[in-house]
Amino acid sequence: MLSEFSLIDRFFARRARGARPADDGSLGIGDDCALLAPRPGEMLAISTDMLVEGRHFFADVDPHALGHKALAVNLSDLAAMGARPQAFTLAFALPQAHEDWLAAFSDGLFALAERYDCELIGGDTTAGPLNLCITVFGSVPPGQALRRDAAQAGDDIWISGTLGDARAGLGVLRGEWSADATDAATFRRALERPEPRVALGLALRGVARAALDLSDGLAGDLLHILERSHLQAQVAVDAVPRSAALRRLPAEVQRRCTLAGGDDYELCFTAPASARAAVEAAGRSVAVPVTRIGTISDLQSAADNPAIRWLDAAGSPLTLTLQGFDHFHAD
Repeated sequence: MLSEFSLIDRFFARRARGARPADDGSLGIGDDCALLAPRPGEMLAISTDMLVEGRHFFADVDPHALGHKALAVNLSDLAAMGARPQAFTLAFALPQAHEDWLAAFSDGLFALAERYDCELIGGDTTAGPLNLCITVFGSVPPGQALRRDAAQAGDDIWISGTLGDARAGLGVLRGEWSADATDAATFRRALERPEPRVALGLALRGVARAALDLSDGLAGDLLHILERSHLQAQVAVDAVPRSAALRRLPAEVQRRCTLAGGDDYELCFTAPASARAAVEAAGRSVAVPVTRIGTISDLQSAADNPAIRWLDAAGSPLTLTLQGFDHFHAD
């Protein structure tokens, strides 16, 4: 039977930064607190995400994939700010301490952490319903963070990668629609193993103005930029990038997945029209496709609220009722 401390030592502490202070005075796992210093001349960027069984993942999810995703969704927040990953903490509750599950979970977690040189520096564990909470720390030079409140009228709206596959995967698992085995595997991988766009976020420093990661769906998340920047947007629905697998689903399902689906963890960002070549070059430099899907504009009057105007291929307005994922309401 694993105890709390033997669990931590066997599956996490031995693969984390040790308790000996580093040259910069930072201190990792093994003491009452970790000590963390930002890179010289930079600010700390900090984000926390929680994943709850039954709300964010199914009970039978591959634990290796869950370890990957638990950290990936946090690294995605750093990517959206243009921050470089540095360290993270992990707190979790487990109903039972199964060694095989813990080994696979920690392997998935550390495989991604090692790719981004992001050290585990502390955390906590207890018994209870399966719940994972990671806090991630990164660094970014002052004035270079990609903030939500920095969009300007005339900016282009861009999307990295493709949207909708994760929501399509959820739909297949729920039996809402069907797909052949190859497409279903594509969708499930998108849902369970998102790829944080850290390199793109770094490449967009000084190029993009505002950015966020698409965790709750384009319709809901883009609105956060508009609300913080006090602007509105026009989005060409057919320009929103989607995979070949998603294009094989019915058109109504495609629209639902790309515009209101969640769990994509792609970047949505704005940049001046004069920066189009630079945005495309940034995408090429890190081998991530970027697609221009719309524009930012001023509110028509002081009484107007930030909103998204959805347009068809001919530029005509579409009447769509869309909202992003809400953690307190069913999808």
